[in-house]
Amino acid sequence: MEEAVLLNQTTALTYFRLRGLSTNQNVQMAAFAMFLVFYVLTLMGNILIVITIIYDHHLHSPMYFFLSNLSFIDVCHSTVTVPKMLIDTWSEEKLISFDACVTQMFFLHLFACTEIFLLTVMAYDRYVAICKPLQYMTVMNWKVCVLLAVALWTGGTIHSIALTSLTFKLPYCDPHDIDNFFCDVPQVIKLACADTHIIEILIVSNSGLISVVCFVVLVVSYAVILVSLRQQISEGRRKALSTCAAHLTVVTLFLGHCIFIYSRPSTSLPEDKVVSVFFTAVTPLLNPIIYTLRNEDMKNALNKLMGRVKGREKK
Repeated sequence: MEEAVLLNQTTALTYFRLRGLSTNQNVQMAAFAMFLVFYVLTLMGNILIVITIIYDHHLHSPMYFFLSNLSFIDVCHSTVTVPKMLIDTWSEEKLISFDACVTQMFFLHLFACTEIFLLTVMAYDRYVAICKPLQYMTVMNWKVCVLLAVALWTGGTIHSIALTSLTFKLPYCDPHDIDNFFCDVPQVIKLACADTHIIEILIVSNSGLISVVCFVVLVVSYAVILVSLRQQISEGRRKALSTCAAHLTVVTLFLGHCIFIYSRPSTSLPEDKVVSVFFTAVTPLLNPIIYTLRNEDMKNALNKLMGRVKGREKK
């Protein structure tokens, strides 16, 4: 009898209800205006970086090849969650279908995991460029860069498939409220009508381990780079330090969220929504700012591109 009731509840569950950032209407309107601006600036900034790198032949190097990948991922990563959040601001129900929820989780983890792998590859690229400059173009040739790009996208896809498959096979029943503004694995599995202890361990050992291991590798890589920079001349050291500082800022902002959310059991904390906002909306906006304001080559390329555009407008 209990199994029949559970089956009926599970079959009837075709959607989830997102609680959003707040139930206060004024707070929701303020959040809508703020995140709409954030999203538009994220699109403009990251797309501009990709166009600039494609346009300027001086930026056709491994570092900027990976940076263009990062900007593309940031556009996609933000698009997975922010448009839905903006739409839900005007909706009282804030519903999302089961299939849409699974799809959102898949792409969220695809782009997030791919970005983690990409940040690790970018750290390796900087290590070779600074610590082994004479071997740089041999080690980081275009064939290697393409293979690394394929590998990190493949790794992100495998990770996302593995993580998402753990959730959509579970039986779900009422209540079906997700205490966030998007679907994510830790919040969704709490709604399952089954024991999820093993799955939570798998999530921590999967997402949490990837985040922690990559963070440790990144910190060690930049520590080695900083030690190596002590032996270089002042101008080269200043430029390399600026690049590494930009990378470390992005790494801390992005991986800080991943470690906070996925390295612990699926329990809700008051800070979760704030951390999620930075993860999905703020960090993709900060990346183009960090990489352009602290990078002379990017600033020069942007000035050249804007000058060319203005010149065409005058004609």
